[in-house]
Amino acid sequence: MAAEMEASKPGSSGKRCHILGLDGGGAARHSAGMNNADCIFCKIIAGKIPCAKVFEDESALAFLDIAPFEKGHTLVIPKFHAETLVDLPEAWVLRLMPAVQKVGAILLKRMPCDGFNVLQSNGRCATQVVPHVHFHVIPRWIGREMRWIGGAYDTPEEMANLAAKLRGE
Repeated sequence: MAAEMEASKPGSSGKRCHILGLDGGGAARHSAGMNNADCIFCKIIAGKIPCAKVFEDESALAFLDIAPFEKGHTLVIPKFHAETLVDLPEAWVLRLMPAVQKVGAILLKRMPCDGFNVLQSNGRCATQVVPHVHFHVIPRWIGREMRWIGGAYDTPEEMANLAAKLRGE
């Protein structure tokens, strides 16, 4: 039990799917533990693949989805590799939820939108495409039906400009 508790602490090198953690300075780092070099979200966190960043703190990264249900559709991911929500240690769940809440507030204020959906899928049968736990925060507007089909931005510049607007730049 103590080993499980230690492995669930942010920054520990626990054995269960731990790829990224936090060093004493709060910077993301690859752990010496299991490494999922094929995880696209871990590559984004490590800066190996670019993203249209909306928000980042020591525990989470939020960026625009490349196939949005609505423009502004943002993914929030922990800086800890776990395939599903039940694989994510509770300590990390508690660190991730404030980021989900902050992204919702950002969308309400800066899109602006009338509301938002929070969607989280676990497993391929539940339409989880990337096996790294993540939350979708999807802006919504009164009178507009939800498109449950992924779309696209007209240009990379449109996506980058929207991310900058959501960051308050």
